Amino acid sequence: MLISAGKVWKGLIALLAGAVFPLGFAPFGWTLLPVVALAALAMLVFPARSRDAFLYGWLFGIGQFGVGVSWVYVSIYLYGNAGLLLSIAVMLLFVMFLGLYPAIMAWAIARARIVSGSRYFIAAFPAVWVLSEWVRSWLFTGFPWLNLGYSQIDSPLSGFAPVVGVYGVGWLTALSAGLLGWLVSGGKGARFAVPAGLLLLWAGGFALSHYQWTEPAGDRLVATLVQGNIPQELKWKPEQQRATLERYVDLSREHFDSDIIVWPETAIPAFYDEVEADLINPLREELGQRNVSLVTGVPVLDRSHWNYYNSVISLDQPGRFYYKVHLVPFGEYLPLRDWLAGVLGFLPVPQADFSAGELQQPLLEAAGYPIGTSICYEIAFGEQLINALPDAALLVNVSNDAWFGDSLAPHQHLEMARMRARETERYLLRATNTGISAIIDAEGALVTRSRQFETQTISGEVQPRMGATPYVRWGNWPVLIVCLFMLLLAGRPIVQV
Repeated sequence: MLISAGKVWKGLIALLAGAVFPLGFAPFGWTLLPVVALAALAMLVFPARSRDAFLYGWLFGIGQFGVGVSWVYVSIYLYGNAGLLLSIAVMLLFVMFLGLYPAIMAWAIARARIVSGSRYFIAAFPAVWVLSEWVRSWLFTGFPWLNLGYSQIDSPLSGFAPVVGVYGVGWLTALSAGLLGWLVSGGKGARFAVPAGLLLLWAGGFALSHYQWTEPAGDRLVATLVQGNIPQELKWKPEQQRATLERYVDLSREHFDSDIIVWPETAIPAFYDEVEADLINPLREELGQRNVSLVTGVPVLDRSHWNYYNSVISLDQPGRFYYKVHLVPFGEYLPLRDWLAGVLGFLPVPQADFSAGELQQPLLEAAGYPIGTSICYEIAFGEQLINALPDAALLVNVSNDAWFGDSLAPHQHLEMARMRARETERYLLRATNTGISAIIDAEGALVTRSRQFETQTISGEVQPRMGATPYVRWGNWPVLIVCLFMLLLAGRPIVQV
């Protein structure tokens, strides 16, 4: 079957639009590019038949994730001990799978034959795009990487984040793309409606960015983040353990005038009970004499049931732990182990699984304040993080981005953390093994950050806060309801033959 030259060109445009989409995210930060890219996709899908729309959406997704998350290759090849060809093949399969989300979105919206351009561009397309991102955030344990709203953390639209969260910001960004697409496609009335609509959206975000939903609670504190920069290939070697612990302790002693010190995820490369007597207890006593709090990642083994957990402790509270809730599939556990262990025997999957903690856990405390704790990947799930609020006065995220190497991922990961601070209006302390460690203020701005792949400590003042933003109170439900309402507003779908 011959493919027309027009479809080939449209496919190339979709692929290119998808490829430039990630340039709106960190470390590039060209915030308008995702708007332009989505406008191009919207215009490609509007006149297309459903099967062509699926292809355009898939090519867009391959470009989007092929550029934006190709870093998974680093984890598989460098740290998963997989061969070069296998690592490339797994990465390509992963990208093609993720591309199915915009593909199915495009197919569905083309299948519902919306004849009105204004209803398509303003009501249907933005709503379906955001709903597809929301589904991607939880289906198959979820992968909310490169969700559209993150690209606007430094744009006026971020002013909406405390109200409607990252999906609300994403919907407003997709709505901006829809308005642009309607204008370029020559929609009737668009010449007057589009500038007014864009001005209303972006000026509204700018105005909201100057409003605070929360307030300070107590005095400012001095926080220090310790970045040990332990190479991943050495981190778990038994002969390296003593040198690792000495590095963290020595770096911390230089900052015993701080109120809070934070070490990264699994900074202590041994089970808690193995180091409690020789490291934890003496360090707790020394810090207590100086009125300094220490928060650190450490694995915990429950020897009564032989479950082990990726955990965080505060030395202020002996015996209390935060257990990681949202585990990383294929990294911390193997999904459907009974079925997949034999099939995926050629991959470097874990031989034993971490156990997940309960969603509702007592909050850890540091410097006299309750803290909302998350570990690594969990920072990508705002709906989980708000369970600690409004009680938490500060947020702490510990991570080990060494798995990502020198790629886009650590920058994108930090951008997600910034959005969590913006949504909740809480200062966030983010300590990582190899970078990027950062102190983030309640508006999502960087107070200070570390350099990557350097042994380093960074310090800065943080302000505990109290109160709740609308997003903390309501979560994602308002945005989901608005999106469903916009689909109804788009009109009764007519099935395309």
